[in-house]
Amino acid sequence: MRVIVYGVGAIGGAMAVALSGAGTEVIGIARGKQLEAIRADGLTLRTPDGDKHQRFAVVAKPDEIEWRPDDAILLTVKTQDSLGALEALRAAGVTEQPIFCVQNGIANDDMALRLFPHVYGVMIEMPVTFATPGEVVAYYSPKPGLVHIGRHGAGDDKAGQTLKTLLEQAGFAAFVQPDLRPLRYAKLIMNLANAVDAVMGGGETAKPYVEAARAEARAVYEKAGIVPMDLIAASDGLRLTVRPVPGAPAGGSSSAQSLARGAGSIETDYLNGEIVLMGRRLGVPTPVNAWFANRAQAMVRNGEAARSVDIEQIRAALPHLV
Repeated sequence: MRVIVYGVGAIGGAMAVALSGAGTEVIGIARGKQLEAIRADGLTLRTPDGDKHQRFAVVAKPDEIEWRPDDAILLTVKTQDSLGALEALRAAGVTEQPIFCVQNGIANDDMALRLFPHVYGVMIEMPVTFATPGEVVAYYSPKPGLVHIGRHGAGDDKAGQTLKTLLEQAGFAAFVQPDLRPLRYAKLIMNLANAVDAVMGGGETAKPYVEAARAEARAVYEKAGIVPMDLIAASDGLRLTVRPVPGAPAGGSSSAQSLARGAGSIETDYLNGEIVLMGRRLGVPTPVNAWFANRAQAMVRNGEAARSVDIEQIRAALPHLV
C-alpha cells in the first residue's frame, strides 16, 4: 500500500513522517510554504521522545500523481475543505482507491461515500501543532497517537487492516472497529472545547462554557438515541501522556491554531455546529454551541486574534451561565 497524505499540516505531517520513517512509501499533497519547505528539505516531526526527519515526495495537487491501484488516501484536510479535496481526487482519476477520513466531526465520511465506494472513518487522538513550515510537533508519549479505523458503509475492512498494520509499524496504537460512529460521537464531544479555546482560551474561566457545550451535546444524543463509546475502553485501556517538547510551543486546539495562523477558515461549523444542526432537527436547544460557533466564524471574518474575546462579552451573550 502506497499512502497519499492529502493535507500535510499538523496531523497529516505527523502521520507522513512516521509512516515514511517506518518504510511506507508516502506522497504528500501540501500547499504554500509547507509545500516549499518539504520539497526543499523534508519534514521534521518533533516529539517528547526525540525528533524524526523524513524526505518524501510531495505535490501541490492530486492530478500531479500517477495513481496506482494500491494507493490509499489519508484525507487530513479540515472538514470545510473536504468537498473540494474529494472533487479534486475524483477529477484526478481516483476511483476504487480507499479514502480514509482522518478528520474531526461526523460529516466527512458521508461526503466521501457520495463520491467513492471504499471509505473509512478514522478517529485519531493525537495532540499536534503546526509549528513552522517544515516542522510539526506531537506531544503524546510513548506513542504519537491513538488511531481507530472503521469501514463507512458496506464492504470488507481489508484496507483498514492493512493501514492498521502500517500505523503500528510507524509507532501508533491502532485499532479496527466494526462501527466507528460511536467513537466519532465521543470525539465530537471532546472537540466542542475547540471553539471555546479559539474564542477565549482555556483554563478555569472557560471550563463552565466547555461543560455547558458538552451538556447540550449529551442532551441531543439522548434525544437521538446515540450512545458514544468510551475512548479508553475502545483502546484496550491504553492511556498516552502529554509531555512537553523542549523549545516547542505549548500547543492548543486545532481551531485556535487556525485563527493564530490566519488560515482564513475554521472548522467549528462542523464541530459545535454539528450539535446545533442535530439540536434544531430534534427540537433540543443548543445556545452555547451556536454562540461559540458563530463567534469563531466572526473572528475569522474580522481577522481577530485567537483567544481574544473578553469574558464580559461572553457573559453578556450567555447570561444563564454567569
